[in-house]
Amino acid sequence: MRKREGKAPSQRQLRVGEELRHALALILERGEIRDPGLAGVSVTVTEIRIGPDLRNATVYVMPLGGGGKETVVEALTRARPFLRRRLADAVKLRHVPDLSFRADPSFDEASRIEALLRSPTIKRDLDIKDKDHGA
Repeated sequence: MRKREGKAPSQRQLRVGEELRHALALILERGEIRDPGLAGVSVTVTEIRIGPDLRNATVYVMPLGGGGKETVVEALTRARPFLRRRLADAVKLRHVPDLSFRADPSFDEASRIEALLRSPTIKRDLDIKDKDHGA
């Protein structure tokens, strides 16, 4: 059998990932984790990507305001066993996937693209293109 690398996730993977994302967001919203790395920080769970066998999940998180990403990821990694137990109670799955936490890179990428679009060279090119279409 061939691996599914590079292929889009299955409907089941997407459904399980979304179910876990909602349950994990609720756990974090309630403030059930008592870790100094999460004290006073609101954490957004942006996405959960599930492996094809549903045994591993990568959780993409972002602290509100974007600062202290590494501290939040480290705190969630320390709380991983607790979170798996709470997810097992919240979601009906045969096996709760092993969780690994990552800072969501999409916000950094969006900022980079926005900075590019605001650069004088690109802005000039976009203004010229707008004038050509408007005339």
